[in-house]
Amino acid sequence: MSVTSSWFLHPLRVRYQETDQMGVVFHGNYVTWFEVGRTEWIRNAGYDYKTIEKKGLLLPVVDLQCRYILPARYDDTVLVCTRISECSPLRVTFESQVRRVTQTDFHEKLLSSDEQLPGELLVEGGTKHVWVNEQWQPARLNKVIPDLYERLRKT
Repeated sequence: MSVTSSWFLHPLRVRYQETDQMGVVFHGNYVTWFEVGRTEWIRNAGYDYKTIEKKGLLLPVVDLQCRYILPARYDDTVLVCTRISECSPLRVTFESQVRRVTQTDFHEKLLSSDEQLPGELLVEGGTKHVWVNEQWQPARLNKVIPDLYERLRKT
């Protein structure tokens, strides 16, 4: 089911160890930042992965898309922008963007899905996930944690 939720913006400052010999962010770090965005999106919705896992659910990545447009560099301020683009009781798809901003006073915040994201687009992509139980069998989120399912669909 297509959802297109609000964007959650999480600021990061590029650390020296995240860059490579060319002085730009190593490409694999963007995938880590997508993970940070998902984690903080869910936390902003009132849950955290620890609580979800205690209830017996896991959320493995089954697909990853990542398109590199421009590099981030050491000490840049970037926003990891994350939203849900599809959600069903068994699957969830997160859309992600990493954007460079010049403002240094950015704080986490939500933007409605029709608002323009700030800054310069560096990387875009996303991840698809399947809800599974501790035995790695598909699990229906709406049965195990119905409140979280409703929040994912409506945030």
